[in-house]
Amino acid sequence: MFPSFGIAIVIVLVLAVSGFRVIKEYERGVIFRLGRFVGNRNRGLQWIIPMVDQMVRVSLREVVMDVPSQEVITRDNVSCKVNAVLYFRVLHPEKAVIQVENFLYGTSQLAQTTLRSVCGQAELDELLADRDAINQKLQEIIDQQTEPWGVKVRAVEVKQIDLPHEMQRAMAKQAEAEREKRSKIIHAEGEFQAAQRLADAAAVLETQASALQLRYLQTLSEISTEQTTTVVFPVPIDILKPLYDAAAKRETGGTSDGGAGSGPA
Repeated sequence: MFPSFGIAIVIVLVLAVSGFRVIKEYERGVIFRLGRFVGNRNRGLQWIIPMVDQMVRVSLREVVMDVPSQEVITRDNVSCKVNAVLYFRVLHPEKAVIQVENFLYGTSQLAQTTLRSVCGQAELDELLADRDAINQKLQEIIDQQTEPWGVKVRAVEVKQIDLPHEMQRAMAKQAEAEREKRSKIIHAEGEFQAAQRLADAAAVLETQASALQLRYLQTLSEISTEQTTTVVFPVPIDILKPLYDAAAKRETGGTSDGGAGSGPA
């Protein structure tokens, strides 16, 4: 009798010890008693009824999931490959175990289909220039779909967009043409401003006769400082005008005298 009683006590002790579980700081234990959910267990040393209770561990740490590249045809019929990265965590462990068979696999598949859908509704320029709006829309849609699973999606980031080589060359040509257009516009504006300043300077020189003489002397000073073998002296027309007038008068007087000498005696 005593050996049987001792064996029974040993079996009870072994079963009791086997019921202890250690739950880590970042984990929660979902307890099922005879297949029925009875509650969650927090971190630390916990005890469950052996052969009656079953515990499923669920990590509460944030998961960083890489969304594989997806073939996407944008709204303007451009084919490209888009991949993203997903940040999420479990808020309700019991829902993550009961409501879905594998919440990691389900979240991954949902992220892939949503990425194709959202990127397919946008144009290529929107994907390249307005990623914040695309990321926000992806986060809202995926978070709404995973809420029944007790999963909270914190952020979705579009990581890379791969374009065909033909599209890359076309975009490079477009960017080059845009830069050339801006260069020509800036050059034309500079020419216009320079012409405007010259017109203003000409107006000032026209009203002030002494300003032209000062400008003439300044030009001579600048020429004298240059190391050149040929020097060109700009001579204003006003300086030579008296000489032209005197020559014209002499020519007119000579013509009048010649006409008088050829008359009758």
